[in-house]
Amino acid sequence: MDKILQVRHLKKIFPRQEGGEIVAVDDVSFTLSAGEKLAIIGESGSGKTTVARMIARLLPPTAGRIILAGEEITQAKGAQLKKAYTQMQMVFQNPVDSFDPRCTLGDGISESLLNHGRSREQAKKMTKNLLALCGLPADFAARFPHEVSGGQCQRAAIARALAIEPQLVILDEATSALDVTVQEEILSLLNHLQEDRGIAYLFICHDIALVQDFCDRVIVMQNGRIVEEGTPDEVINNPQQAYTKKLIDSVLV
Repeated sequence: MDKILQVRHLKKIFPRQEGGEIVAVDDVSFTLSAGEKLAIIGESGSGKTTVARMIARLLPPTAGRIILAGEEITQAKGAQLKKAYTQMQMVFQNPVDSFDPRCTLGDGISESLLNHGRSREQAKKMTKNLLALCGLPADFAARFPHEVSGGQCQRAAIARALAIEPQLVILDEATSALDVTVQEEILSLLNHLQEDRGIAYLFICHDIALVQDFCDRVIVMQNGRIVEEGTPDEVINNPQQAYTKKLIDSVLV
C-alpha cells in the first residue's frame, strides 16, 4: 500500500521564558498508508498535537523530515506549501474558532475552492454538495458559525476540509468538544467518507476508547516520544507500558 505520509525523526524544541528549553517532540517516526486511519493518543502535553501541527506546517520542526505523497514538505513554503494543502487538510478541536466569525459557513467552505481556480458559481454549487455530503441542508451555507451547534459546525469544518479532495485529513481532537452522541455521529460520518473517498486520517486524541472501533493503528505518546504502537485491540488488551495501562484504565472503567 502506498505511503501517503512518512515522518522521520521529527523533533521540536521550544525555548522557555525563564531560560533553557523544553523538548516537546523527540525523535518521532511513523508512516501512514493511503486510506489508513492512524490515531496518536496521549495525555495533555505528550506532544501529539505538536506533531500534528508540524505535519500540517503550522509549526516549523527543529529537526526531522516530513514526506507527503512522496514529496518532502519539511521546509515547504509558497507554491510548494499550497500544493501540499491540496493533498492534506486539518480539522481542529473547536470548529467555531476555526471559521472566520464575520463570514458564513458557505464562504468558509468556498474560499479554498476559489483559491484553487473554481469560479464563484462552481464553488457555490460544490459547497452545497459538500454540506449535503456531511449531512447538512444547503441553507446552512448562509449561516454564521455562532448560529449552529458545535456538531453542525464540525460537520461544516469537515466539508471545508474535503473541498479540494485531499488524500490526508488530520483531525486534532476534532470530537473532544462534542457530546458522546454527536461524537458517534461524526465518527460515523468520517467512516463513511473514508470508505467513499479512500481518505487517510491522522486522528489526534486523548481517549483510547474513542478510537478502538475507528482506527486501524494506534500510536501512544508520552513526554514527546512514542512509547507504544499497534492495533487498538493489541494496545488495549495487551499494553506493554504502565503509562498506556494508565490511559486505558482512565477511560475503560
